[in-house]
Order: sequence, then C-alpha cells, then structure tokens
Amino acid sequence: MSDILLQVKGLQVAYGGIQAVKGIDFEVREGELVSLIGSNGAGKTTTMKAVTGTLPLAGGEIFYLGESIRGQGAWNLVKKGLAMVPEGRGVFTRMTIVENLQMGAHIRRDKAGIAADEEKVFTIFPRLKERRDQLAGTLSGGEQQMLAMGRALMSRPKVLLLDEPSMGLAPIMVDKIFEVVREVHAQGVTILLVEQNASRALQIADRGYVMESGLISMSGEGREMLADPRVRAAYLGE
Repeated sequence: MSDILLQVKGLQVAYGGIQAVKGIDFEVREGELVSLIGSNGAGKTTTMKAVTGTLPLAGGEIFYLGESIRGQGAWNLVKKGLAMVPEGRGVFTRMTIVENLQMGAHIRRDKAGIAADEEKVFTIFPRLKERRDQLAGTLSGGEQQMLAMGRALMSRPKVLLLDEPSMGLAPIMVDKIFEVVREVHAQGVTILLVEQNASRALQIADRGYVMESGLISMSGEGREMLADPRVRAAYLGE
C-alpha cells in the first residue's frame, strides 16, 4: 500500500553464529507512531541497527518509500529522510549544543531553513536554548537525550527512529521525553519507537509490536495491547 513508509520483511540478523533476529515482519505507515516493545535482549536495538544500515542483514528485506534499502549506508538513508536517535544518545560531547544541532543538518544547504529549524528545536526544548553554547558532554542524561532528538529533527526526517529514549533517565525526565515524542508526532513526523517501558510506549502508540527472543510474538493497536492480559502480565507486572 502506498501509505507504508517503512516495511520489514523476513528480517534476519546474526552475530557470529548467534541469530539475534529470526525473521520478523512489521510496517510503519505515514503519520503513525509505532512502538516496538520487549525485554532487554529481545533484538529490538539490533533490528533498528539493521534498518539504518549499521548492521548487515543475514536475510530478508527492508523497504523504505517502496524501495529496498538493503545494504545502503546510514549516510544515504538520512538523505532520504530516515533518521535515528540511537540508544545511548551518541551526542558529540566536545561540541556545543548548537554545533551538535548543526551536525544534524549537515545534509542540508538551506541556511534560512536550518536557522528556522534550530529555533523550532529550541521551542520544543527550551532547556537546550538556555545552554546553547555549553559543551554537550557537560549535560545531564536527559538533556543529552533532548539534544540527540533535536539533532535528528534537524535533518527533517520523514521517519524518525527512537531507540530506548527513556533508558537511564529520572522519572521526571522520562515524562518530558514522552511528552516531546507526542509533540513531534503531532507535528506530522512518522515515528518508530523502540522502548522497554511498555506501558508508556503503548499509551502513545497507534500500533505496537511485541518482540521476544528475536521474533514478533504479538501486534495490534496500542490501546488494545495495553489492555491485553498477556502484555500486562509479561511487561507491566500484573
């Protein structure tokens, strides 16, 4: 269907002789927020790395905008509108906040548009504006997560991939990050969210997938999955 932006078919990824992802299918449609949940070690981050070209595929195909992107490097994918905020944030610690944001716009040449988007990021993250000339390495974990998200938005992505954005953050900062994910989605950005915090991820998701031991074990609408006894027992401690 034409509204499918990202489609994964039979994806397999292996580390040495260990198959971490064992042939999974999922899709993300235009305008959706899709959550991929599962416990630590389920294969979620491996899946994201395969989608963004930083891990080779052992099998299957990945389609973006209807074309196979198998074997394409992350550089090309960013130019095509596929941007990722990696687990662990990955900010440039010896650069300022502004310099990090400018790195996110390195594929662009529209100076006026870049400046406008920088101000837009500062509107979403006023805390970053206050510290715009501060080195990224001196920021708290939550502030670095904000910066990593802002940097990705500077590339004007069609699809934004978020890998464990709440990991290691204080509860108040987790609230802020999920609030921002909602806001970015409301502005029309399609999002694939990988998250261990199943409850929070499904609360904001249009649709969700559960990943266990390298396989997709369940899928459905976010709210329905949140109410499913199997999900509640496995991931919400109920």
